[in-house]
Amino acid sequence: MAMQSNPQVIVVGSGMNSLMCAALLAVRGKSVLVLERNDRLGGCIRTENLYEGYTHDVLSCWYSLFVGSPGYQELEPYLKQQGLEFAQCDYSTGLVQPNGQSIALKRDITEAAKQLDQVAEGDGQVFRQMAEKLFSEDASLTFGLLGQNPYSGSMLKLLFSEWRKRGVDGLLDFAKAGVESFRRWSERELQHDFSRALMAPWVLHTGLGPDEASSALIGKLTFAAVVAGGMPVVKGGSYRIVEAFSRVIEQHGGQLRTSMNVEKIITEGTGKQRRATGVKVNGQVLLATQSVVCNVTPTQLYGSLLDDVPQQVRQKAKGYRYGRAGMQIHFALSAPPPWCNPELLHVPLVHFTESMEQVCLSVTQANNGYLPDKPTFGIGQPTALDPSRAPEGGWILWIQMQELPRQLKGDAAGLINIPADGTWNDEVREAVADRIQQRLELVMPGVSSLIVGRTAISPADLENYNCNLVGGDPYSGTCSPDQFFWLRPFAATGQTKTHQTAVKNLFHIGASTHPGPGLGGGSGYLVAQKLAVKRRK
Repeated sequence: MAMQSNPQVIVVGSGMNSLMCAALLAVRGKSVLVLERNDRLGGCIRTENLYEGYTHDVLSCWYSLFVGSPGYQELEPYLKQQGLEFAQCDYSTGLVQPNGQSIALKRDITEAAKQLDQVAEGDGQVFRQMAEKLFSEDASLTFGLLGQNPYSGSMLKLLFSEWRKRGVDGLLDFAKAGVESFRRWSERELQHDFSRALMAPWVLHTGLGPDEASSALIGKLTFAAVVAGGMPVVKGGSYRIVEAFSRVIEQHGGQLRTSMNVEKIITEGTGKQRRATGVKVNGQVLLATQSVVCNVTPTQLYGSLLDDVPQQVRQKAKGYRYGRAGMQIHFALSAPPPWCNPELLHVPLVHFTESMEQVCLSVTQANNGYLPDKPTFGIGQPTALDPSRAPEGGWILWIQMQELPRQLKGDAAGLINIPADGTWNDEVREAVADRIQQRLELVMPGVSSLIVGRTAISPADLENYNCNLVGGDPYSGTCSPDQFFWLRPFAATGQTKTHQTAVKNLFHIGASTHPGPGLGGGSGYLVAQKLAVKRRK
């Protein structure tokens, strides 16, 4: 098919935010061209048959943020027409400790609170009250901050409304809670170490640690949202969401192209009149009549794609910081794992750790460049929701770690040899995978005898899959308070405001921008809102 001539909008990159933006624009009547540098669409959405009969989501897997997003609410009828289905179950998440103590939480706040009270008396009530505050008293402010353009008039209206309702003291109390660390909150509010160990790993899902500022709000919100909404997966594998998005875009006149390496943003004019007109890709200039939308990191956008960047903007982009690295391990099993607690077989994602303190220690070790000796990890079980992903009787374990160093200085256990240049290689990757497998044996005795195949994906591999995952950072930049909300990717300079760049008609989306990482498509939705109003039915 011939390349679309002068589309209204060119979207660079094809991850979740790009697909969300492009699909919304397409169904609202805009002509769209999506350009992807890799040989396949999807960004961090990637499904592969690693072993015969086994369908593995080798990067992202869980879609709780997506199914609750405003973008999905608009696109749901179109995506369902393309056969997109999600699988859910009655369980949400859980915890298992090396000594075998565990909990498998139901997908219901009240029921989960009762379960928690049975093993940590009193903390179930704390959790229930915490969730009620998040989803009722603070919902309009919290989700308004996350779901709106920070520099819009609607944000000012929200803050004014909350000021009238709460007063200055109430807003200051909210701000204080917003920057508190998880450790401080949990030691004050929770009575049991088990409860702290249950919730603490959720802090890692935005790249923070339990001792870091803002980790309390992020940890509480993520944990409560998962318990309330579950951990849905795409039936048949995550890539089906990419296929459904692609067909929606194409059926509404848009196009998507792979192996298209965008080299430069083409602009015309100078100063405040400078505007984006297209891109240079594979040596060819492609023009857009209205806008260019880039799903890249700020260091890519302002460091290589855009020429003549104002010095102030260039310095801020150069100062943007990436967080700790992630790693994944995918196990194909011939049978369900022999869990120490059989109920855990039903849970989509179980965290494994000794304690909150161990999570904190592992984060500190990683921050200092050391492989943690007792790493925290999430044990995903997509086949608990979608049995079609494995042969009859088979099982898949989707393991994720989020507290690893991007650059290696040593091994906290002193057992793994580190290359002199500190880079991740195959030997280090497999040694870390061995460590995780040994820890799995503590709670799944004999699981190694069931392994059909094991594939480990190191931080270096992650970056090779997707250049936005700098150094293997799965969140494209740390979500510390200086790089979050109004300040993501950095503070407005007078020339940039969140998704609006220093160049007219050039917009910045992706995990490096507000509202941050995740599979909700938030930044793509916000930019689509700006570029094309929703059609009235």
